[in-house]
Amino acid sequence: MDKSKQPLAILFCAGIVLAHTPGFANEIKPAFPTELPGKGLAQHDFLYAGEAKTRDIYIVRQGTVIWSYHDPAGRGEISDAVRLSNGNILFAHQFGVTLINPDLKVLWHYDAPSQCETHTAQPIGTNHVIFIQNGPTPKVLVVNLATGKTEREFSLPVGNAQSTHGQFRHARLTEAGTYLVAHMDMRQVAEYDETGKQVWSADVPGAWSAVRLKNGNTLVCGKVAREINSRGETIWEFTFADVPDYQFDNMQIATRLPNGNTLINNWVNQWAGRIDPNTAPVQALEISPDKKVVWALRSWTNPDLGPSTTIQFLDEPGAPENVHFGSIK
Repeated sequence: MDKSKQPLAILFCAGIVLAHTPGFANEIKPAFPTELPGKGLAQHDFLYAGEAKTRDIYIVRQGTVIWSYHDPAGRGEISDAVRLSNGNILFAHQFGVTLINPDLKVLWHYDAPSQCETHTAQPIGTNHVIFIQNGPTPKVLVVNLATGKTEREFSLPVGNAQSTHGQFRHARLTEAGTYLVAHMDMRQVAEYDETGKQVWSADVPGAWSAVRLKNGNTLVCGKVAREINSRGETIWEFTFADVPDYQFDNMQIATRLPNGNTLINNWVNQWAGRIDPNTAPVQALEISPDKKVVWALRSWTNPDLGPSTTIQFLDEPGAPENVHFGSIK
């Protein structure tokens, strides 16, 4: 019998792919290439955070961690983090939303009510924050940071009101002042104005995150990263199969960069078992429009950045708080 035509059995173990063809020795396929493209930690200055058993945030500049936040004793996981132009950092950590300054002083904090979770938050100027509260009655809230007053509030539809954890992860304001929401359990992306009226939607299975691009299209990420137009048609798509030399576990957020490349995080689930730093996959990829890997981030030791969910480049000009939600600026 021609052994080259025998079935190929694939086993996945500790970040390594073991390929076995009957009659031949096992071939170990690494989870990443031996030589990674780019300059490692020195490729970009960035803010980094991820869903992990401890709540950690890092700022990397010129290849070195120059600032960090650690909360090993708290509850929840960080799904969203934003550094404002004044240096303050806003982050959502499952059971609350917190704003801290560079000295780690808490400037504002919100505790999610019982049976509720908060996984996404975005600053509006330096005086407001918009976030989603998952729960039996999920809703969007806009809070004045100075007064603590809720200035906007409206309900959001969900697929399962009793499955709090699986409702929402990521939402972002658009340049038009609307709120773009990834409905995970509805397999949909929807856009809302400040009154809560839905003004656009598209069916997108596995939508973990969504952001409106400058060209008017929407970049959605989940099981795949997909750019769709206003009719919901796919214009561009990136899947695990596009980078066969890299093991991918779970994409969560995709970011379109000013140079046209796309940054995609590769989240690894800490709750599924210990992450072996020797064999763990890359934490993020920067890919060109034709899906070539320009930069691969892999840092599980010295420093261990942990699982990757959100990365904000700091070497690009701009202030993320320069957005509005309808009349709120």
